Formats: sequence, structure tokens, C-alpha cells
Amino acid sequence: MAQGTAEPFDLRLAKECASAFSGATGLGCTVSGRDGGVLFERGRGCASCGVCAAAGRGKEACVRAHNYGMAEAERFGGKYVYFCPMGLTCFVSPILGRSGSEAKITVGPFLMVDRADYVACDLCGQLGVSGGTLARVEQELEAVPFVPAEKVDHLSTLLFMAVGFLNNVSEAARMRDTQDSNAIQGQITAYLQELKGAGEAKPYPFDTERELLRAVARADKPEAQRLLNEMFGYIFFSTAGDFEQAKSRVYELLVLISRSAVNAGADPEQTLRLNHRYLQDLPGLRDLDALCFWLTGVMDSFMDRIFNFLDAKHANVIHQSVQYLHTHYAERVTLDDMARRVYLSPSYFSRVFKQETGYPFRAYLNRVRIERSKELLLHQNIRLTDIAFLVGFEDQSYFTKVFKKWTGVTPLQFRERQGG
Repeated sequence: MAQGTAEPFDLRLAKECASAFSGATGLGCTVSGRDGGVLFERGRGCASCGVCAAAGRGKEACVRAHNYGMAEAERFGGKYVYFCPMGLTCFVSPILGRSGSEAKITVGPFLMVDRADYVACDLCGQLGVSGGTLARVEQELEAVPFVPAEKVDHLSTLLFMAVGFLNNVSEAARMRDTQDSNAIQGQITAYLQELKGAGEAKPYPFDTERELLRAVARADKPEAQRLLNEMFGYIFFSTAGDFEQAKSRVYELLVLISRSAVNAGADPEQTLRLNHRYLQDLPGLRDLDALCFWLTGVMDSFMDRIFNFLDAKHANVIHQSVQYLHTHYAERVTLDDMARRVYLSPSYFSRVFKQETGYPFRAYLNRVRIERSKELLLHQNIRLTDIAFLVGFEDQSYFTKVFKKWTGVTPLQFRERQGG
């Protein structure tokens, strides 16, 4: 992705950090922007906490409290423990971007005192909650974890150290991006000098294009990058600096690269969606440097999606199986059926499939189905029961169970967080 269109911080790393911390501690972790908007949540964080709603209160005060917590964390050196408007505990560490703190990881809410004491002192005493409202809040409290006070400071320190590592990795990645960009520009400049020195217009380099597509299919990134630089140099030279024409030629090349990735094993549907997204990126690119760096990132993303089983003993078996599952996930597909399709015994196929993909057959199929269901969940008009059926689950309850296992939230919670 072009430097001009990248996130102000590394959201992917932030998600990994929050997921790991939540998985290790059992506490909800939320990645949110400076304005309080939730970007990612793992476990039962503030966005999925029902205590405020049960008490008849909105989330606005929560957002203010979390933003205040971030401000205090910045003031006190990177970590801060505080209470939300309902008296539950949270702690936070800010994520650094190019211009200071750009986001934060918040852990909580959780109880730091005995539940009975919290109900008596905080809910009834300070907040004046009573009657049916109190009963509803107490019901929601059943899902709120308890952390002893003596552990809270240790946990906040661990978060601070984890986010500190994230910040360092992000800064190192930005430096590598700059170095990579300079190296790419140097190769393109050298090729341009070669073209100019030839003294006559060269025909379109179809041989270079074919070599590039073969390198993409092999997931050979160094060779693909070298050939891509030559192609980009030719495009720049042949369009005589006409930036809009260069973008059009680059998109044609992008389509060819994506087709080569599909032929090598990338998921066809996912690749088409990426193509659509990248087409939307193009108008925002304002110069040739950004266009070049963007195309490099796009090519890498396609190659990352190729199931590169070139060294596997049963490469063809894995390719056939993976492509079949990505196109027939909505059908009833069993391990025995798949084994017969590739002419192996079920036990041997099961062992080979797990060895080469890293997933048991059923887990891999469920993973494909859950990824597809995420897209359908963005459409509010499709019922959860229908989505379960459309991606291959025979009942909604099992779909919900599998979805939560893979994502940490229920399908309904996922839809609500996406603003569906």
C-alpha cells in the first residue's frame, strides 16, 4: 500500500497485540482511535459490555472516560489504571504513530473488588441503582471477570511493555519501508537509463511480463520485484510521464498479476474482492513514487495468498483440495468425500492435509466458512439463520459456536461492531 494511504499506525500489529493479551489473560482488549472509535475488540471489552445498557445509560460517558484514561497514560509515561462511569476497572496504554499517540489498547472492564461489595458500594451506594434495574445489571455482571487488586498493576505493566514492543516494531517497519522504497526507485532509475541509452523506442516487453507472472505464481518475491521494477520502468518511459495513463497501465498489470495468483492457488473470490479494493485505491495515489510502492505492496499481498505448496510431496493434492473447499464450502463436504476426490485413503489424506496446511481438514473448512460468513454479516437484511445455511452450516447454534471459537465473538456481536 502506498505510504500516503497507510494507517497512521500498524493496525495489524495492534490487533495481534490485543488478541495475544486477551488470550493470555482472559480479559477483554480493545483497540480504538484517538476519538474513541472501536477498531478491534477481542473478548468482552467495553463495546460488548452490557452493564451500561442494563443500567439505562449511554456509551458517551464511557468514551469520555477512556479518552481521559489515554490522556492520563500519556501524562504518566505510558500506562494508567482507571474506573469507567459504572465503577468497573480498566487500564490503557497508547499506541504511537507518526505524530504521537494515534490509538490505544484498553483492557477491561473488570471487577477489582468482590462482586457483592461492588453492588453494595458502587451500584447501590454511589450510583443509586435499585429495583429491576439492579437485577438486570447484576445479571450482566455475571460475565464481568474479577482481577485481584494486587495483580492489576502487574497486568498494566505487561500491557505497557507489549505496546512498547509494538511501537518499536512499527517504527522499524516504517524504516524498512523507506529503505525498500529507495531500493526500488534505484532499480527503476537504472532501467530507465538503460531504456534512454538504447536511443529508440522499445516494444512492449511481453517476455518480461510472462517472466513476472511466472515469478508471482512461484511466490518468488525477489525475482518478481526485479521484474516488476522493469515493467514499471517501461510504463513510466512509454507514457512519457503521463500519470493518469501510467495508472491505467498499472491496473492492467495488476489484473494479470491477480489472475496468475489465482492460477497458483489463491482464493478466486478473495482475489476479486482485493482487485475491487485496489481499484478504489488508485485515484488517491498522487505521484509515481507512491504508485510504484503501492503496486509492490499489492503484488506482495497477492503472493501471500498463494498456497505455496511447491515443495510439498503432494502439491497437486493440496492445490485441488484447497481450491475445491474455497468454491464448495456451502455444500456438505466430508473428509472421506475429499479423500476419494484426490484418490487417497481418508487417514492418509487427513495426515497430509494437516501437515501441509497446518490445519485439520474440518478446521480448515470451518475457517473458510467463517471468513465467508463475515462478509455476509455486513448485510443487515440477511438473517443469521440464512447466513449459517449459505456458508454450509446446518443449524444456527453450531454456526454461532464455531464463529465464536474462531473470532472470539458471536455473529450478532460481529455484525453490531461492524455497524451493520
